[in-house]
Amino acid sequence: MTTAPKFDQLKVGDTLPPLKLAPISRHQLALYCGGSGDHNPIHVDIDFAKKFGFKDVFAHGMLSMAFLGRLVTSWVPQTQVRKLGTRFTSITWVGDTITVSGKVTGKREEGGQKLVDLEVKCTNQNGQDTLQGDATVALN
Repeated sequence: MTTAPKFDQLKVGDTLPPLKLAPISRHQLALYCGGSGDHNPIHVDIDFAKKFGFKDVFAHGMLSMAFLGRLVTSWVPQTQVRKLGTRFTSITWVGDTITVSGKVTGKREEGGQKLVDLEVKCTNQNGQDTLQGDATVALN
């Protein structure tokens, strides 16, 4: 069970504990195809990917978005997530090692809730952001 931080203890600029993931593997992409129902061959068939000018297969964008969700829900329970939005900024290739990070960008009270706004992102081993997003969570 996730123990959420307290609203009054947080400051703008505070960071979430980062989530460093194992390198993206072909096996992981195949499993994600099955689990998500997204069987686009560009994610699992290297010949198909090369036919369209890519050097290799690459991760589904929604897999990376799931990584952001995992970061946020490792910090607060899912029931406290009010918003999660993303913008895809770069391809996540097979073999990339992704670190998911977040920081507090705002605190406010709205509609009787104490809300914390977050900047969240996935970054590869070269320091390139592959996904940028924002989230809002409700805290006590």
